[in-house]
Amino acid sequence: MESVRKYLSKLELGRSTVYRNLTMFAVEWTLDEGLDYLTLADAIKLGVAQVSEISDGGSVPELLFENLADLPVLILDGEELLGAKQNRTVNLTILAPAGKTIKIPVSCVEAGRWRRESSHLEMSDRHHFARGRAVRNASVSHSMRRDGSRRSDQRRVWADISAKASRMEAPSATQAMAEIFDRHRTSLESFVEAFTHGEKQTGGLFAIGSEIVGLDLFDRRTTLAAMLPKLVRSYAIDAMEIEKEDGKGAKKKDAKAFLAKLGEAEILSYDAVGLGNDLRLTSPGMVGGGLDVDGHLIHLAAFATDSESENGRADSGNMARMRSRRRSYGRR
Repeated sequence: MESVRKYLSKLELGRSTVYRNLTMFAVEWTLDEGLDYLTLADAIKLGVAQVSEISDGGSVPELLFENLADLPVLILDGEELLGAKQNRTVNLTILAPAGKTIKIPVSCVEAGRWRRESSHLEMSDRHHFARGRAVRNASVSHSMRRDGSRRSDQRRVWADISAKASRMEAPSATQAMAEIFDRHRTSLESFVEAFTHGEKQTGGLFAIGSEIVGLDLFDRRTTLAAMLPKLVRSYAIDAMEIEKEDGKGAKKKDAKAFLAKLGEAEILSYDAVGLGNDLRLTSPGMVGGGLDVDGHLIHLAAFATDSESENGRADSGNMARMRSRRRSYGRR
């Protein structure tokens, strides 16, 4: 995958923004924006895409995506969909072909509901929380290596949501991840207001305290601009659990070290669910995935971890080291 390494070698770090204990380093990338597509949110808003259960009976790890547009639709790893029989999050990034209907791999983020609330699923304004994305990403990579499937470790996804809901005092009758974000919406929106994208920015590298946590990189500035509020909420909901350590914020050299490690990662390629090739990246202390279409890198996400265990259950190393510094929450 030399084309991917070539792109990664051209990444540059721009300005950093800090709010409370969350830092975002702007990642700048000059690319020819040759591919045209709609984001999932825009496609649903325009009425040219629908997401539904695959049948009346439904299937937890799959949804049906119908693209009625004359352009491909970009569906991102971690995007949350609400409704139908239960809320789901997307397992990996997909570029759905124009005018086609495909099955997309998902994970349930609402363990206590299996009843239809709506015919179609709608977009939420958030991603799967960052630590959960890292763990799910690792388990999907494990499934792809093992048998070519794109399934996550669903029990681990549920366990992570349950534990986080308990820590953040966000109980839900249906054990929905959504309640965690809704319970802390006011605080989360203060993070969103603090982080804006730069003119040349196509990605964001996030740190909590002094620890680099993860990266989302896109092929164009407009995609980053559309996704940034969701991504900030995803990282901020994890940052809110950690007590701020004054004077111990992440440094630019830490961000550069993360990018250097990313450039050295092993890259495996698989035929994609939609257009292009699914990419899976592994390196000591790092896991990631992305989508390449005809040598054009559409999206790449990478997360700091400890190491992948044999069953694919990678835990976020940075988060694990932070557990002793949890914040106590009162009722809001």
